[in-house]
Amino acid sequence: MATRISLEEVEALALRKLQEAGAEEGQARPVARSIRLAERDGVRSHGLMYLPVYVEHLTCGKVNGQAKPQLSRPRAGAVVVDAAFGFAHPAIDLGFPALVEAARSCGIAALTLRRSYNCGILGHHAERIAEAGLIGLCFTHAPASIAPPGGRVPVIGTNPFALGVPDGHGRVRLVLDQSASVVAKSEVILRSRRGEAIPEGWALDAAGRTTTDPAAAVKGSMLPAGGAKGFGAGLLVEVLASALSGALSSRAASPFSGPVGGPPGTGQCFIAIDPDAFAPGFGERIAALAEAIEAQDGARLPGTRRREAQGRTTTDGVELDDDLALRLQLKEN
Repeated sequence: MATRISLEEVEALALRKLQEAGAEEGQARPVARSIRLAERDGVRSHGLMYLPVYVEHLTCGKVNGQAKPQLSRPRAGAVVVDAAFGFAHPAIDLGFPALVEAARSCGIAALTLRRSYNCGILGHHAERIAEAGLIGLCFTHAPASIAPPGGRVPVIGTNPFALGVPDGHGRVRLVLDQSASVVAKSEVILRSRRGEAIPEGWALDAAGRTTTDPAAAVKGSMLPAGGAKGFGAGLLVEVLASALSGALSSRAASPFSGPVGGPPGTGQCFIAIDPDAFAPGFGERIAALAEAIEAQDGARLPGTRRREAQGRTTTDGVELDDDLALRLQLKEN
């Protein structure tokens, strides 16, 4: 029988497992919160399913559970955080207040992180910026898994970007979160664990042939969304999240799954823009844009499915299959 737990229990379980694996509370708590939010939004690939990976990486040294991130302010609109090979989330928490302050002061500001790690659902960080009344543009790169069009050797990661847009009245109007690949690599890994085939058009094997075998896809290359245009979007992310931040390149970063290699040392770039610094009427224009989309039958704003999931999981909690419950020691074999 499946195991059902509340969102509060999700966060408590994640916090306990991370601390047992060697993370001090300041490192563990922001990650546990992010796992709860992923489960709340129905994005299972970034929720409790990822917790065993975090624990493994703490244990093998790919993440420093005792890291103390360091913040610097080299320019008025520039905020820089060295994550010290710890989790990305506490490093982001450290830089976030300075980013918001700088954006309100300068009109636009950027926060970069280096020697960082997987930051979970990127859209959550864009949403957080939008909750502060600012436009959030967020970029994070990942270990190389996409080859250039016509090539076979991966040079960039799935490299997602996210956009958070405030409504001008203290709320968030929309959140866009998408990767440069057809689908997030975590979805391929999830199907590999379940022994399920992946659809054609998601990935290539190591020889550059299309494949429906998730194990072969993990060893090969993810396909970019929209072909060359998707690869171009991934390059944009690589420039901002890796090159600008001073992080390791996607080519040099160790995998986000498995114990092989040292700390990934990846990076992030968050840009915050204060609409009030530019033209009046931003909220009204965003409202009109959103209405033009939602007024059409069958159309929806990005992020709508996550909001719908929030109502269900907040009330009913989340259901774990037997395999995950066993891996998290919530069930006896």
